[in-house]
Amino acid sequence: MRAINPATGKPLKEHREHTDQEADRILDEADAAYKGWRLVPFAQRAALMKKAAALLRERKERYAKAMTEEMGKPITQALSEVEKSAWVCDYYAEHAERMLKDEPAESDGKRAFVAFEPIGVVLAVMPWNFPFWQVFRFAAPALMAGNAGVLKHASNVPASALAIEEVFRDAGFPKGLFRTLLIPSSKVERVITHDAVKAVTLTGSEHAGSLVAAQAGKEIKKTVLELGGSDPFIVLDDVDVAFCALQAVNGRMINAGQSCIAAKRFIVLDKIAAKFEQEFVAFMRQQKMGDPLDPETQVGPLAREDLAIELDGQVQDAVKRGAKLLLGGKRDGAYYEPTVLAGVTPEMRLFQEETFGPVAVIYRVKDDDAAVALANATRFGLGGSVWSKDTERAIKVARRVESGAVFVNGIVKSDPRLPFGGVKKSGYGRELSHYGIREFVNIKTIWVG
Repeated sequence: MRAINPATGKPLKEHREHTDQEADRILDEADAAYKGWRLVPFAQRAALMKKAAALLRERKERYAKAMTEEMGKPITQALSEVEKSAWVCDYYAEHAERMLKDEPAESDGKRAFVAFEPIGVVLAVMPWNFPFWQVFRFAAPALMAGNAGVLKHASNVPASALAIEEVFRDAGFPKGLFRTLLIPSSKVERVITHDAVKAVTLTGSEHAGSLVAAQAGKEIKKTVLELGGSDPFIVLDDVDVAFCALQAVNGRMINAGQSCIAAKRFIVLDKIAAKFEQEFVAFMRQQKMGDPLDPETQVGPLAREDLAIELDGQVQDAVKRGAKLLLGGKRDGAYYEPTVLAGVTPEMRLFQEETFGPVAVIYRVKDDDAAVALANATRFGLGGSVWSKDTERAIKVARRVESGAVFVNGIVKSDPRLPFGGVKKSGYGRELSHYGIREFVNIKTIWVG
């Protein structure tokens, strides 16, 4: 298993894949570790999770560089990702016990309460776009709840996957409690059928989610899916246009646009649309593309060249069908220059599909109702944002958008304090906050007569 540095095209260190027998042994060890870990008091779990956070901060330069080399993330963003991963560890270390304490319940008995108990080994199938954050936002709550974790990471980020295992090992967690499986996607079904695995969480594509959900369903094992998104960025007609356009570019371009919750469809009321387009294109043109290890770089390569080829196919399809190219539209290896289009219509791939890269589409609509209708004209429902000086007007629009989260006058982001997840083809279940930590527990009723 070997990653290719997308910025240089050169192969990185090769890592040997686990055999089926090794994978079984890892799963059995995780299950054995869980049986002891589930009895460990919260205070002891929290102390180890705090140590994991400290190690992340101590080693952030090394871990950030590994991310950047494997998938092209600009180094400043990679450093921030390691810091955010440490934050989620600290957050659950400090709040997990309160989130999972027994809840009294009314009944016809002398006493009744609801307990939240761990369920066992949780398999995490994770993507390459946020190699640390995606994993830690699952692992911190899962381990604090008393579960074990086994990670099947994307095949192009093996060094990141092993580094995460290193963090938990070096922090002093029980041997085998968190392990990385270096296996191809074709072996995931086999892992799901293993008796030790009690649940599966996946962040990835709609196709991958449907496969994993079907496999887990056959085994009667719970799943949480965080899949694709085509987030609307709705601009009402009373905004500061220049400020809003700058925030729109920031929301689109994080991680070279390779984010499920990046703003992708910019829905602007007619009254200000021309000025918004002008400002948006100007800010996109200023984005500095280059070596992702250079701290000045804002846009690195896409994670793999085939992803850039796929993105270019979406853009060229739209142009051939009559869309107007306002900026960009050119590929150089794994790099894709910041691109803006207008005049995209429903028969084009850009209208129907998620765009995973630095490509933005601007739509013009006549009023709030038309903005909501277009925002909901997608099979996805992950995030979205609404921008207006009239907060109450924006909230009314936000309530009508079909998504797991809507941010008013702010860029959509994941935050340990807020539930994260989608509806429609963007998946189901929630990560983060107290909702996330309760996804992989046994919600047990205890009744006393």
